[in-house]
Amino acid sequence: MVFEKKKKSFFGRMSERIADAILARPSIDEEFMDELEEILITSDVGMDTTIKIVERLRNDIKKIGIASPEGVKNQIKNIIAEIMDKGEAHKLCAQIPLIILMVGVNGGGKTTSIGKIAHQFKNQGKTVLLAAADTFRAAAGEQLEIWGERAGVNVIRHQEGADPSAVIFDAIQSAKAKDIDVLICDTAGRLQTKKNLMAELEKMSKVITREYPEAARETLLVLDATTGKNAVSQAREFGGITEITGIVLTKLDGSAKGGIVITISDEFNLPVKFIGVGEKVDDLKAFDPIEFAGGIFDE
Repeated sequence: MVFEKKKKSFFGRMSERIADAILARPSIDEEFMDELEEILITSDVGMDTTIKIVERLRNDIKKIGIASPEGVKNQIKNIIAEIMDKGEAHKLCAQIPLIILMVGVNGGGKTTSIGKIAHQFKNQGKTVLLAAADTFRAAAGEQLEIWGERAGVNVIRHQEGADPSAVIFDAIQSAKAKDIDVLICDTAGRLQTKKNLMAELEKMSKVITREYPEAARETLLVLDATTGKNAVSQAREFGGITEITGIVLTKLDGSAKGGIVITISDEFNLPVKFIGVGEKVDDLKAFDPIEFAGGIFDE
């Protein structure tokens, strides 16, 4: 299994606490439901999503006649998997040429994720080009070039402070001239200047539409799992700025509480496409909701 070695850290102690709560009682009663609700909320599952899970479990226990601890555990897994499952939307668009806009706040792992995604495409035999359109953060271009070298792909960049859309324009011309399969664009993450950021993203989108209308598009929002409920706020803010097609959830390798995955999938009806489980170039895994939910209780 993809998540076999590190799956416990995804959920912190959530799995152990739920299992202990089930085993501590001779029957599944309202006291257990209250404790389950508390466990989910303290594991960064949002209030509305938590209520949905608990109510669904309560109804399923009555409807299906679930009585055993194993049956309860399995049904919790089924409910969570169903909430997170967005079908084929979890996969990146297979059409080429493909342009991927990567958005997210500074420090969330955006540039690192770009390098890892580029590495995956390169391993699939696709040609990849990176565009360093985050021109306002100091050393952002240099950081992207380092990841470009690791992945073995070229980077188009301008000087610091240059117009991000000009970088996108030049990258598109290069991609077209060289028949590049995938162009991945880094973007600024200054959410505190929301108006400016929205204007930048709108301008980039217009350049892409005008210069490369035949290219398929993805806009991936990179969120840091360790920020907990703040990641939900970021999803809401960026969702209001641009149309997000999927989530990349980073830093699920440490003390992050994996309940945030469930919350984002539910509240925004967005597919999680990748999860970051480490710093190495291979430590970005395609997200499988069924496998992920199954990791809650698997030993």
